[in-house]
Amino acid sequence: MVTDNPRNKESFANGGGEELPSVLVVDDNLANLKLVKGQLSDCYRVSMAKSGAQALQMVSKTTPDLILLDIDMPEMDGFETMERLKKHDRLGRIPVIYLTANNDTETEVKALESGAKDFVAKPFQKDILRHRISLHIRFNQYQLQLEDTVRELEDSMVASFSGLIECRDENTGGHVVRTREYVRILGELLLRKGLCAEELDPTELSLIVRAAPLHDIGKVGVSDAILLKPGKLNDDEYEQMKSHTIIGAKIIDKMHKRAPTQRYLSYAKKIAESHHERWDGTGYPKGLKGKDIPLCSRIMAVADVYDALVEHRIYRPALSHEVAMTIMTDGKGTIFDPVLLDVFEENNRLFRIPERNGGNEAAEGPDEPEKTART
Repeated sequence: MVTDNPRNKESFANGGGEELPSVLVVDDNLANLKLVKGQLSDCYRVSMAKSGAQALQMVSKTTPDLILLDIDMPEMDGFETMERLKKHDRLGRIPVIYLTANNDTETEVKALESGAKDFVAKPFQKDILRHRISLHIRFNQYQLQLEDTVRELEDSMVASFSGLIECRDENTGGHVVRTREYVRILGELLLRKGLCAEELDPTELSLIVRAAPLHDIGKVGVSDAILLKPGKLNDDEYEQMKSHTIIGAKIIDKMHKRAPTQRYLSYAKKIAESHHERWDGTGYPKGLKGKDIPLCSRIMAVADVYDALVEHRIYRPALSHEVAMTIMTDGKGTIFDPVLLDVFEENNRLFRIPERNGGNEAAEGPDEPEKTART
């Protein structure tokens, strides 16, 4: 039989053998902090903060499994601290239990409406507090596991759906999988180097990576005669090919309206519509220039064109990594964001897969990479 001992519950939830879950206690009264720590330290890794400001600073560096938050504190009370936590996706997901001597109905309702998981009145009983902490940590773990499972299923469905589009063109098999990986690698390099910090954070990158496989979904509206044509497209055919950006954006917009909580779809729409825009403003469909092009689309453009160059296509053989890199470099500041291209060049070995194709060393690069590559 499983008892109410938090240690047993955490062992059950985590499979045993892992470190104790962490609890951050926030209270301006040092005596209260020491009291709570003394009652929990045998079951939890307890850290303490004497103010809301200090708590926010601590959680920005290390995320606890749960926060015990006093309401009545000077300068920044518990409600304001909670409000600031909720402004951040990661911090807003930490379960919070309020601790307060004000146990009137009005305070309790306000506490729960603010987003707290529970409310414990002071003076509290040790067993009740421990039980509620254990309950909410376990519930949050199960919720996160469920969300991960759902996300994996969604990503699998998106990849499968995008793969169906690839089936129409026998020479683009695996393109969505590879480009998604290139997007992830390039995005992580930008984060590591502190570049584009005003446009990118880890949460946004995870959404962009999820969105990347849908970049060419609009090709469902393009004729097979164009997709499968060997050789260059004529002007009319090229205009039809270009329409896949608008078609894709419309498809994803409808998807997002039906599932508004799926934030990655907002990035997918931007990518589908804008991944053929060029840094110098000569791309399509809107002729956006420079940073007017969403960062997610600028990243996708690098991944998309590179993969189109080094893979065999019905209209030309694969180019070698070296030839492809020359073409990519020639496009820096015209086709591609120069900052992204610099990072791509410096780390090009991470994008090269040995013996992935025949690699035509002598093949000449196209004068219009996007038109000939038909990405």
